[in-house]
Amino acid sequence: MQDSQENVSGRSRMTGQQGEEMASDFLKKRGYKIIKRNYRTVFGELDIIAKDGETLVFVEVKMRSQDRFGAPQYSVDLKKQARVGRVALAYLSCNKTDSCACRFDVVSIVKNLQGVHVELIQNAFELSPVQ
Repeated sequence: MQDSQENVSGRSRMTGQQGEEMASDFLKKRGYKIIKRNYRTVFGELDIIAKDGETLVFVEVKMRSQDRFGAPQYSVDLKKQARVGRVALAYLSCNKTDSCACRFDVVSIVKNLQGVHVELIQNAFELSPVQ
């Protein structure tokens, strides 16, 4: 049983890495400058930190092989938004960039037999005052 759990976990990690690579390429083609990938703190992880012009963008990447349970971006619920917000605040504090313009984007990727569909949702959510 443990082997199958490790396989699922390993597959998820590979899918996540593949999704982040695809998202990074997608964002670069749209003029974003990737600053950091997989930024980790005790609060959690940010998939991608990038610059879009003068705006610092915190990007959450969601990838699925099907949309049976809804589009990938719908899994960025309020709990996930709060976690991403806390990590973003930690990044801003550690990098002394807390006065710059920021936003939260989501890159949604569906990769299945029909092909790959990538969607960018800019300003996907705002930082809640109750983080």
